[in-house]
Amino acid sequence: MWVLRVFIGGIFIVSGLSKILGPYQNFLYVIQAYQLLPSGLEVLTAQIFPWMEFMVGSFVVLGLWTRWSLAGAGVLFGILVGVVGQALLRGLPLESCGCFGAWIHVKPQTVIVMDSFSLLLTLVLLRRLPQAEKFSADSYFDKL
Repeated sequence: MWVLRVFIGGIFIVSGLSKILGPYQNFLYVIQAYQLLPSGLEVLTAQIFPWMEFMVGSFVVLGLWTRWSLAGAGVLFGILVGVVGQALLRGLPLESCGCFGAWIHVKPQTVIVMDSFSLLLTLVLLRRLPQAEKFSADSYFDKL
């Protein structure tokens, strides 16, 4: 279970870093392609969301506040499934989901399956929290 925890967290670390290390405008263009938010929120989302992904991923990998960080990962996966799903239902012409910035290009049809599966894994980890907390900062601090 702790390996799955590191895997789930790693997804968000890579995704967040890929956007943080590039100009925020690159992610802004991706957000605008989804035609979901008003322009003021698009800019704010482009600047904040990558940091949220990176922080949640880091906390999940480290096993710091494991229950809450996994819950945050679940919420993020749920948002991503919803956003990509609505784009597919609306038939928006997206060649890549934009999930991993310029590093990795994944088709929206593929990413919705990946994110749904990752959401399911996150729910399993929350359900089996004691096993997921193995080799975590939480278990280390509990021993002190």
